[in-house]
Amino acid sequence: MNENNSLKEIGEQLLDAKRIALFPHIQMDGDAFGAASGLCRALRNSGREAVILLEDKIPDYLQFLDYGYCTMEQEQMEAPDVCICIDCGETKRFPKRAETFFHGKKTICVDHHASSQPFADYNYIDPGVAATAEIVYRLIKEMNLEVDRETGEALFTGICTDTGNFQYSNTTKESHLITADLYDAGIDHTKIAVELYQNISLNKIRITNRILDTLELFAGGRAAMVYVTQDMVQAENVSMEETEGSVDTVRNIRGVEIAVFIKERQPGLVKASMRAKTCGNVGEIAAAFGGGGHVKAAGCTLEMDIRQACETLKKAVEAHMQKIEGTAEGAQTGRAGGR
Repeated sequence: MNENNSLKEIGEQLLDAKRIALFPHIQMDGDAFGAASGLCRALRNSGREAVILLEDKIPDYLQFLDYGYCTMEQEQMEAPDVCICIDCGETKRFPKRAETFFHGKKTICVDHHASSQPFADYNYIDPGVAATAEIVYRLIKEMNLEVDRETGEALFTGICTDTGNFQYSNTTKESHLITADLYDAGIDHTKIAVELYQNISLNKIRITNRILDTLELFAGGRAAMVYVTQDMVQAENVSMEETEGSVDTVRNIRGVEIAVFIKERQPGLVKASMRAKTCGNVGEIAAAFGGGGHVKAAGCTLEMDIRQACETLKKAVEAHMQKIEGTAEGAQTGRAGGR
């Protein structure tokens, strides 16, 4: 196993391969599926056999990127030359496919999460980029493969969703430069915007209303928490997938620095999604519970009931807010004393 490799080295492995299987993480977001779809399209256009191997369904809002490259049949591609995981740096992010992943003659990991550690034969992990789709764009360019309209729309989806439509602090100049090149490839940004942001079901509106009814502000109004239970989604006849985005809605509240959204996966098991606005580090909070992610967007899974999870994370967030606000006050005092 190597530490970080160059994109040139990873590109050489893909160009030498004929059969390639791609592994986005479970509960796919726009970056995982967009990056995987874009790379799969580019590899197929170059004459290679490539498939995206899944273990859960494609979210409704990303169905427009399903170009027929996906399968849940792990036997569809026997003994791939390369297995490459996309937007995930550990096998627990694709648990039912982990054994199949290591059946590849070569394994590759391409990711941008700070909590990821190299575990494949070849690894490229860059927490400094806004989206894994940006890495995949550079990888495709390194291999001198074509970025056509479909490839571009998939990569644009990854960049757009992981930057919060270019609102989040992870957005960089490079994000915009890559996007400009994708426009040159002929992407239909209006179509993508409609699919991602203007295509909400009535059921999603209803479940969002119920989730917002659970809103609790704490830490002096600097933090906010909402939750959803299995009973709530069943009462509204929706899937848990349709609760996505609630954490961002809560973060948008004026004065809130950290937002937490807790989803009951099953009795005694919850998943928490956390977002920070400016000075908070939710990656640090998530890591304390065995989770991970980014400074401004992270998550973790807790084996406890939802009420206990709410109290546990509330205390953790309050402690974090006290620490960062104490650090800020100390810095201000130091500056004043130095005048």
